[in-house]
Amino acid sequence: MSAWVITGIFLVLYFGVSVWLLRGKIRLEARELCVCGVMIAMTLILEMIRIPIPTGATIPLASPVPLLLLAVLWDYRLAILSGWVCGIAGIFVVPAWQPVHPAQILIEHMVCFSCLGYAGVFGTDRRWKVLCGIVLASVLKLCGHLLSGVLFFSQNAWEGWGAWGYSMGYNISQNVPLCLIAGIIVMALPLKALGRVVRKEPVI
Repeated sequence: MSAWVITGIFLVLYFGVSVWLLRGKIRLEARELCVCGVMIAMTLILEMIRIPIPTGATIPLASPVPLLLLAVLWDYRLAILSGWVCGIAGIFVVPAWQPVHPAQILIEHMVCFSCLGYAGVFGTDRRWKVLCGIVLASVLKLCGHLLSGVLFFSQNAWEGWGAWGYSMGYNISQNVPLCLIAGIIVMALPLKALGRVVRKEPVI
């Protein structure tokens, strides 16, 4: 099965599920728009602060944290929508996110930020549910980068690795540490107390 066929199936499933999850979220309140704007700005700023690693990849400075928190503390649907905005805005403000092919915008840019909203799909009332959501979001993010690497960056493959091997090695070295650090940061926070503050509930 070719990489394009695999990618097509992945995109149909991903966007189909995402649109289904967004059902009922048509209008955004002014407060929600403000919160989304702040989280989008924070994400893009962190994306521009990058740490180079030996594989040639660069690791952003915990950039998934703002959208993960938006999904966990507020509404995962807002995080998905904000992720799509990040994917488009990143093209103009993040040098590392300039696409080499128009299809990369759909395959990578529109997936690898919005998938962070999946951190809240299992619920947020228990930490294990949040952890499962973060793992799911991390896997989806890795899939988006992996497929993009195979389709658009195979010419950079290390000798003897091939397109799939190179993309896996490159993107695993980048995304596993990134998602691990972001997940640890989110899980270390007092999520229940922060959730009460966000929802304006009394902290007891």
